[in-house]
Amino acid sequence: MRLDEITVPGTSACRTALEAATAYCSPSLLNHSVRAYLWAAAYAQARDIAFDAELLYVAAMFHDIGLVAEFDSHTVPFEEAGGHVAWVFAAGAGWPVERRRRVSEVIVRHMWDEVDVAADPEGHLLELSTALDISGRGPGDWPAELRAEVLGRYPRLEIGKEFTACMLDQGERKPDSLAGGFVRSGIAGRIAANPLER
Repeated sequence: MRLDEITVPGTSACRTALEAATAYCSPSLLNHSVRAYLWAAAYAQARDIAFDAELLYVAAMFHDIGLVAEFDSHTVPFEEAGGHVAWVFAAGAGWPVERRRRVSEVIVRHMWDEVDVAADPEGHLLELSTALDISGRGPGDWPAELRAEVLGRYPRLEIGKEFTACMLDQGERKPDSLAGGFVRSGIAGRIAANPLER
């Protein structure tokens, strides 16, 4: 599979989600969000997993928005904050309430250890793709040529250092969150050892 074979939806909601993510995310976090969608869509297409490309794309653009200063919450975990931002965005895009709920749910679930593909294909795909991009889990599930092409087009920049700092901050301020658990289980070491960094 090549990068130009990955389905990237061109709907108004997707274009606007990318515009919003570009406005608020650092270059490293923006590239991570784009790669999260590309890894997810490529994985699905290679395995014939049916998924809603628009829903997954919008979720990918906003899945870490709760880490940026303007949307950081001191009361809820960052993935829940991101889910709320996406819900509001989806309302502005004219999505029905159930679709707004779904995009929020996919974002919250990307932090789970595992999401059932039959129950939530978009949540399953985003969980897998973000685990690859941040922790380096399962790189062999994507062809080496595709990995090189995606990383060439959307380089990692400072995502390892930036994301580690975000997780440590979230874990300290919200020790009972999933981010707090990730910190205690050694996410900083997993990020540093990510084979995508080499």
